[in-house]
Amino acid sequence: KQWYNADVREAVGSTQSTGEGNGMIKVNGVPIDLIEPATLRYKVLEPILLLGKKRFEGVDIRIRVRGGGATARIYAIRQAISKSLVAYYQKFVDETSKKENQGHPVELRQDPVGG
Repeated sequence: KQWYNADVREAVGSTQSTGEGNGMIKVNGVPIDLIEPATLRYKVLEPILLLGKKRFEGVDIRIRVRGGGATARIYAIRQAISKSLVAYYQKFVDETSKKENQGHPVELRQDPVGG
């Protein structure tokens, strides 16, 4: 089970590969916990914090991102993670789970980095 997608956002190109796995998320071959700049790492982790690690346990996500500045890349990565998970659940799990992932209330609006 594999899903591929390409996206362009704010002059940043990204491609996502999503499939069954053990919860690994890599960006340009680097684990998500080591993304730089460290001050913006929290923004990349938002989808995981909102939905919980449990939803990501059986899914491996590989993201390639290029172009743009550091902040634009961070936001493109965040969007790619969200889109990948929703598409994976839609295609390989069930429609109910997809809707739960899509309509999750945004609770982390207080941004510790950007204020």
